[in-house]
Amino acid sequence: MTSLILRVASTITRYMGVLILVCSALALWKPELFRWVAPYVTPLLGCIMFGMGMTLRLKDFSLVFSQPRALLLGLMAQFVCMPLLAFALCNIFSLPPDLAMGVILVGTAPGGTASNVLTFIAKGDVPYSVALTSLTTVVALVLMPVLTWLLGGVWVPVDMAGLFISILKIVVIPVLLGIVAHRYLAGLTNSALPFLPPLSALTITLVVAGIIAINAHSILGASVSIFLVVVCHNLLGMAFGYAAGRMWKFDEARCRALCFEVGTQNSGLATALALAHFSPVSAIAGALFSVWQNISGALVSNYFHGSEIRQNKP
Repeated sequence: MTSLILRVASTITRYMGVLILVCSALALWKPELFRWVAPYVTPLLGCIMFGMGMTLRLKDFSLVFSQPRALLLGLMAQFVCMPLLAFALCNIFSLPPDLAMGVILVGTAPGGTASNVLTFIAKGDVPYSVALTSLTTVVALVLMPVLTWLLGGVWVPVDMAGLFISILKIVVIPVLLGIVAHRYLAGLTNSALPFLPPLSALTITLVVAGIIAINAHSILGASVSIFLVVVCHNLLGMAFGYAAGRMWKFDEARCRALCFEVGTQNSGLATALALAHFSPVSAIAGALFSVWQNISGALVSNYFHGSEIRQNKP
């Protein structure tokens, strides 16, 4: 029975993109099926972050100190590439202010936890992926409000203090509580670990479907520009992450990890902040990004999964 449950859990995790696509289509067709989720977006994201914290141990952060160059380069790729890409695409496609702010929030968000799952499927460097996701999540507490103010303030006034407090409540505190739970309730958390990825996948699916449900009318009436911006933002981010790894002479496994770390954003966080501080329309970009990045990520990770790891030449 246990093996069957684990197989189901593994299937849910691996085909998360398909699950999100199906539920998102349902949310567009019958919004009432998922509209009830919208008020619970923030606590649901907190649960995902708590689960991420439960997978971490303090020694996992030793990578930060043992290989600072790789992490600093990854951090730079994340918080330079994605925000500037978001700003450039908003201007190129002349997005209206509310939609542009949503794209900026996605661009300034830290790496998404889905990147760790995608890296695992792609035979990438999982410890590096986990360490970089953790580092960008912590650093985002300061950088996300600042970058959003600098880039998004062109379109919409930004409350930096409010963003700071929201990120603290949604991300930092739940992650720290998860780490504490892993430290002092090891038996319980170790039993739960195999089920955390599928639970996260199901929770992310609910969050995305809920956001799409409350914005169904706006999404169906949106111009093609926002869809093109989301697709370009994600694909260019993944391409830049992989290319940066090659340029910096990372091995193939680490290049694959950086590909997903840069291209896969915590769009759920961006969506929650859009709802809390801006407008429902600002949440459209995050919702669409959540759907698309899981589809593209699943395709790319499965491609990498079937290809051999090549060692970069010095």
